[in-house]
Amino acid sequence: MGALKPGLYAITDERLTPDAELVSAVAAALAGGATLVQYRDKRSSSATRHRQASELNTLCRQAGVPLLINDDPELAARVGAAGVHLGQEDGSLQAAREQLGPDAIIGITCHHRLDLAWTARDNGADYLAFGRFYHSGTKPGAPPAEPSVLTEARELGLPITAIGGITIDNAEPLILAGADLLAVVGGLFDGGPEQVEYRARDFGRLFARHHPTFFQSV
Repeated sequence: MGALKPGLYAITDERLTPDAELVSAVAAALAGGATLVQYRDKRSSSATRHRQASELNTLCRQAGVPLLINDDPELAARVGAAGVHLGQEDGSLQAAREQLGPDAIIGITCHHRLDLAWTARDNGADYLAFGRFYHSGTKPGAPPAEPSVLTEARELGLPITAIGGITIDNAEPLILAGADLLAVVGGLFDGGPEQVEYRARDFGRLFARHHPTFFQSV
């Protein structure tokens, strides 16, 4: 997977990880073994987002884990984050690559569609995200996807991320279907910081059991 390691992909949310808890919650996810973090905040002011992203980037660098910024290459460049995650309507991958450079990690949402995944790969994406697989409180209107798309996407030769309503109780079939990363929001952060590390470790144990290249001790 190159710079990306298989495992838990922790995604923040301004409602579940409010300002007062954001850093401690992400620190707990990292302590529990998260291998990738995405800062996602659709509501806060530019100044707040810049401060939070800077704080998380420092934290993630110390842990040796990449931080990606949701939908905002400019913010990623300003704070020195490892890269961005882009939706289908969040600007072009090529423009983000020009802004962030060849070493940046750029992931693309592909919903349930392999044609979008092929296009993303051809345009230089570093990983492909599919979902939602289960009911999602974060993206309730996203089109549903079947686990088989994860298996079919293996032929593209890029790391595969599953997202959408994932919890420790429903994650196993997605890893078995071919997911290298599980992008988790509510299933990780909706219990408060004191629960995050334990949940992250549980996800790590699933990967240790089922993913052939997951070697992290949890």
